[in-house]
Amino acid sequence: MPRAFDGTLLVLGHGAGGDVDAADLVAVRDAVLGAGGAVALVTQPYRVAGRRAPAPARQLDVAWLAVLAALRERVPVRTLVVGGRSSGARVACRTAREGGADRILALAFPLHPPGKPEKSRAEELRTGVPTLVINGDRDAFGVPDGGPAVIVEVLPGETHALSKRPEAVAALAAPFVTA
Repeated sequence: MPRAFDGTLLVLGHGAGGDVDAADLVAVRDAVLGAGGAVALVTQPYRVAGRRAPAPARQLDVAWLAVLAALRERVPVRTLVVGGRSSGARVACRTAREGGADRILALAFPLHPPGKPEKSRAEELRTGVPTLVINGDRDAFGVPDGGPAVIVEVLPGETHALSKRPEAVAALAAPFVTA
């Protein structure tokens, strides 16, 4: 039986080509709800419009910040945790400070495009906001290093999809979110 809402709100976004029904997002949602948190799964406007390709980063960020503001008006939030998988994790990182996030959950953070390690996105993780990154050790997008305020957990045998053991993803994510 889920516990009563404890004031923690987790807002999760999907990856560029996916949706909010990804196995890792669903597993994390269920674990956080069971621990007493609230969860909002956010579908980006380009997907709502039926497009597969993501909008430019600035458009994604503006839409995300609007969702955060609307949720804060409707939910009594004590602790705001933002996050997502892949592209959704990047959006959460880029907007965390402006959106007033207390923590960031980055699932399958795409460190670089496959085969292009010279195009690193590591800077996006350097927000100063406590961040948990969960990646697979076989992720073609690379695995970021930890650093100040960034904890990296690597799941053996997992790819970018984080779909082989979503319960392991949830077991790492839920305590961080509801701490």
